[in-house]
Amino acid sequence: MSSRTKIVVLHMKELVYTVIFAALGIFLLLLLIFMFLPDKKKEAEETMQYISGVYTSSVQFNDSAIDVEVVIDNNRINAISLVNLDETVAAMYPLMQPALDSISQQVYEKQSTENITCAEDNQYTSMVLLKAIDSALEKARPENQQ
Repeated sequence: MSSRTKIVVLHMKELVYTVIFAALGIFLLLLLIFMFLPDKKKEAEETMQYISGVYTSSVQFNDSAIDVEVVIDNNRINAISLVNLDETVAAMYPLMQPALDSISQQVYEKQSTENITCAEDNQYTSMVLLKAIDSALEKARPENQQ
């Protein structure tokens, strides 16, 4: 058994270059990782759909205006109600309050006005109320606040 001794000669210049290239490679890798990581602040802003407050939208029925009021608290729709509802308008449109109650329940569950179903007997009243709710919610969006 013969053992041969191997002698390795390293030049200082080669070691310095190797260390510099390794450091640059690690720096580039870290830079790429931090560039493509999702921004947590941006995620928090994207999940925030509405700003807390009371928002209203008007609906014109004949000669009277009725306000649809939407209450938002902690980024959730908490209440939808009719404000300034005159007795004559309530008598002329008796399906308005039941239609709003039906829509409100669905909006509370979904926290959105998308895919809301309307009963056939009050379809047009529901559509008018739904547009008013949409208008009030549009005012509550962060991009519309200034």
